[in-house]
Amino acid sequence: MSHQTWRDKISNTAQLGGIETAELDNGPGRGTRIAWINTGTGLRYKVVLDRAMDIADAFYNQHSLAWLSHVGVTSPQPFSDKGIDWLRTFYGGLLTTCGLTHVGGPESDEFGERGIHGQISNIPAEIESIIQPDPAAGKLDMSITGRMRETRVFGPSLELRRTISGTLGQPYIRIQDEVINRANTPAPHMLLYHFNFGWPLVDEGTDIVWQGQWQARDGGMNADIFNEGNTFKKCPAPMDQHAGGGEAVAFIDVAADGNGQCSAGLHNANLGIAVALRFRKDQLPWLTNWQHWGRGEYVTGIEPGTHPPIGQAKAREQQSLIFLAPGESRTYNLTVEVLHTPDAIQDFVKPT
Repeated sequence: MSHQTWRDKISNTAQLGGIETAELDNGPGRGTRIAWINTGTGLRYKVVLDRAMDIADAFYNQHSLAWLSHVGVTSPQPFSDKGIDWLRTFYGGLLTTCGLTHVGGPESDEFGERGIHGQISNIPAEIESIIQPDPAAGKLDMSITGRMRETRVFGPSLELRRTISGTLGQPYIRIQDEVINRANTPAPHMLLYHFNFGWPLVDEGTDIVWQGQWQARDGGMNADIFNEGNTFKKCPAPMDQHAGGGEAVAFIDVAADGNGQCSAGLHNANLGIAVALRFRKDQLPWLTNWQHWGRGEYVTGIEPGTHPPIGQAKAREQQSLIFLAPGESRTYNLTVEVLHTPDAIQDFVKPT
């Protein structure tokens, strides 16, 4: 974004990029607030403000990066927290946040009843700020910040403060989250970033990139894909076995570099691009790879988390469940980067 190339040639910053807010006016998402963010590099994406500031559509140039489910964006449904009701509003998208107290399947025990993947993705944001770039003043950064409150009387009461930011001329999405316990008693905490990638980024032969010790989730057809003799890091053609609820999942103790940074993502050699997720091992020590190759539902999820999606009950049993003391907070930082040069892609895909 060289200053010399556009100086004295633009009237409005939106000609380069920036943040545009709007409201959906049709279908099941009618009335839902959104924000389109354009980085000016070909990377543009839609933040759904009323759905925990998650990210639905995402594009790099003409290429879609995200998987979008049949559901499409819906308005928030705050009581979709029983059994598998969460699936009724799961639009996929580049990012769906899961938690803040439970990630995994539905369960019930002496500590309560919990639906699949928790409540946070159905909670609207209270927007605190929108900062637009001002390239004429030398300010290329932009951001949007909001708060989501997952709360009830007598607790637990957790708050997610999220900032999504970027810089004009750079193909990045930066996410900084802070989870705070606003109650006067300790609160259980689990968090999963459910990144969902789809066609054309995900296609036959696309490389799935991650490093670490892994194990297939117990039961089902998980081991049919995740076994040592299978090429489970290459996306296959659509599979009849994955019709309906067919899927395979692996839990990965993700590897980090010498600075504690983890990388995972996808590389499509035919498109000449890769998408890299960067996150810290000390914040998000686990990675889940979800593979669902159904016809018309062709998606892979690459999902950093505080835990694999084992559920609160299993985490209690394993003594890995996090408890936030009253007033305590935890911070999480992730970056989504589109790579398009051969050297950057090679550095990303080579084993560490």
